[in-house]
Amino acid sequence: MARYTGPKTRIARKFGEAIFGADKVLSKKNYPPGQHGNGRKKKTSEYGIQLREKQKAKYTYGVLEKQFRNLFEKASRTKGITGEVLLQLLECRLDNVVFRLGIAPTRAAARQLVSHRHIVVDGKVVNIPSFSVKPGQIVGVRERSKSFEVIADALAGFNHSKYPWLEWDQPQMAGKFLHIPERADIPENIKEQLIVELYSK
Repeated sequence: MARYTGPKTRIARKFGEAIFGADKVLSKKNYPPGQHGNGRKKKTSEYGIQLREKQKAKYTYGVLEKQFRNLFEKASRTKGITGEVLLQLLECRLDNVVFRLGIAPTRAAARQLVSHRHIVVDGKVVNIPSFSVKPGQIVGVRERSKSFEVIADALAGFNHSKYPWLEWDQPQMAGKFLHIPERADIPENIKEQLIVELYSK
């Protein structure tokens, strides 16, 4: 399974945001990496700004270029505002839903749980992180994996009410995907219109 395995702290500092959950590192060095990271600000071109936004979205959701391009093409063929549809498609990925349900602390950890067959969709094991969850489907922890400490630790104290498109059932350790989220409900700081402009060139 292709995924980004490089230095996450460096990427988080590049964007000035804790996109991998690297809060502590950012609090120490909240400026871009490199010799001149804390020096003069260089004016970025329009293309550079658009490219940066696309890279931020890719790293945030943990998808590589080919996957991201395919999702964009699918979004452009779908009825609605292309940028919003793109983010909605990313939100429907199984690894992202597992992360949003609090079953895993990060999307990378969620991908690992899915790949290692710890996650079920409607009672059936699904080990494809990019699997698209549909409204009404139930995503949960496999019965034999419910005692895993890493899952219990992630769920401990997690606020399940912050995502209105998901409904959590604690006894079952499963969540229902109620509906595709509205853009206003998606908390990611991504300017999707810039991504649309980049791909439209």
